[in-house]
Amino acid sequence: MTTTDTHRAIDAVWRIESARIIAGLARMLRDVGLAEELAQDALVAALEQWPASGIPDNPGAWLMAAAKHRAIDRLRRSKLLERKHGELSRELQAQQELAVANLENAIDDDIGDDLLRLIFTACHPVLSSEGRVALTLRLLGGLTTDEIARAFLVPEPTIAQRIVRAKRALSEAHVPFEVPRGEDRAARLASVLEVIYLVFNEGYTATAGDDWLRPGLCEDALRLGRILAELAPNEPEVHGLVALMEIQASRSSARVGPSGEPILLLEQDRSRWDQLLIRRGLAALDRAEKLAAARGPYTLQAAISACHARARTPDETDWPRIVALYGELAQLTPSPVVELNRAVAVAMAFGPAAGLELIDALTAEPSLKSYHLLPSVRGDLLFRLGRLAEAQAEFARAASLTRNARERDFLLNRAQACK
Repeated sequence: MTTTDTHRAIDAVWRIESARIIAGLARMLRDVGLAEELAQDALVAALEQWPASGIPDNPGAWLMAAAKHRAIDRLRRSKLLERKHGELSRELQAQQELAVANLENAIDDDIGDDLLRLIFTACHPVLSSEGRVALTLRLLGGLTTDEIARAFLVPEPTIAQRIVRAKRALSEAHVPFEVPRGEDRAARLASVLEVIYLVFNEGYTATAGDDWLRPGLCEDALRLGRILAELAPNEPEVHGLVALMEIQASRSSARVGPSGEPILLLEQDRSRWDQLLIRRGLAALDRAEKLAAARGPYTLQAAISACHARARTPDETDWPRIVALYGELAQLTPSPVVELNRAVAVAMAFGPAAGLELIDALTAEPSLKSYHLLPSVRGDLLFRLGRLAEAQAEFARAASLTRNARERDFLLNRAQACK
C-alpha cells in the first residue's frame, strides 16, 4: 500500500472513530477541547507510524489506545506540576488506575452513551446557537470546517472561529460532561435535534469527497436519535426527527448505482427501499403526530418523506399534498432552502413552468449564491421545458459549485445530455 493509500485509509478510519475517541476521553478529562486535542495527537501518530508499520488489524482500537496513553501522560504531567513530594508516586498510580478504569471500563448510567453526552455538552447554553451546532458537527462527525461551512452556507473562517470560541467557552465555564435533566435538557433539545439531523444529512448526501453517501454518519445519527426518543418519549419533535431519518435512510441502497453514481428519487428502484426502516419511520411519525397539537418542522418533513414512502411508483406520489406540507413548513420555519424544495414540489404537481417561476425568484438570494442545488434544480426545470442551452449552462454551474466528486460527474453528464 502506498503512503497515499495509507493516508486515505487513516482518513476513513478517523471519520468513523473520532467521535467515539473524543467522547471517551471527554468522560475522563471533563474537557471537550482537550479531548479533541489528544485525539488529534493520536491521529498525528497514526499518520507518522502507519505508512511504515502498516495499518493495524483494529485501527480504531489503536487510535483509542494511543489517545488514552496521551491522556494519562497529560494527567501525570499535571500532577507533577501540582505536587512534588514523596507521596506523588502513590497518588499518581491511583489516579492513573482510575483514568484507565474510566477509559476502558466505564460504567454506563441510565443513558449509557458517551456520544449523546458529547452532543449535549457541545449544545450547552453557554455557547451561541451557531457555536453549538458547529462544534458538535466537528466533534461528532469528524467534519472539516469547510464541510461544516458548506452545510451552513457561510464562509469557512466564520465556522473556524465559532469552533475555537465554543471550545474555549466550554473549558472556561467548566461545563460538565453529562446529559442534562429537567428544564435544562428541554432548553437544549432543539439544538441537539438540529445537530443530529445535520450529521445525518452529511452522511446522506456528503458535501465533499469521493463518495455520495457516508453510511457511518447516518447510522450514528439514527442511533442517537433512537436513544433520544427513549430519553424523551413525550417530545413529539424527537419522534418526528427519528421518523424523518428512518424514512430517508430506507432509500440509501437505491440512491447509488453500481459505480457509486447518484440516482435521483424519481429514478430509484423502489423495490430496493428498506421496508423495515419505512415501517419504523411511519410508526414514529404516527407517534409524533399523536403527541403534538400542531406539527413541528421535523414532523412536517417526515410527513413529506412519508408521501414518497407510501407511493409504490413515482406517478402515485401525492404532489399536491407535498406542496401543502411545504407551505406549512415555510410558514413555520421560513428559509430559502425550504422555498427551493417547495418549488420542486410545485413543478411536479403543476408543471415545470410553475416551479421555474418560484425558482427564478430565489436566484438573487445571497445565501444561495454558492448553493449548487439552486442551479441544479433550475437546470432540470429548463431541461423539461426544452430550453436545453440554458439547462446546460445551469448544470455546468452546479457542477462547478459542488465539492462532491460523484455529484460533480452526475451534473456534468446532465450538462452533456443537453447538447
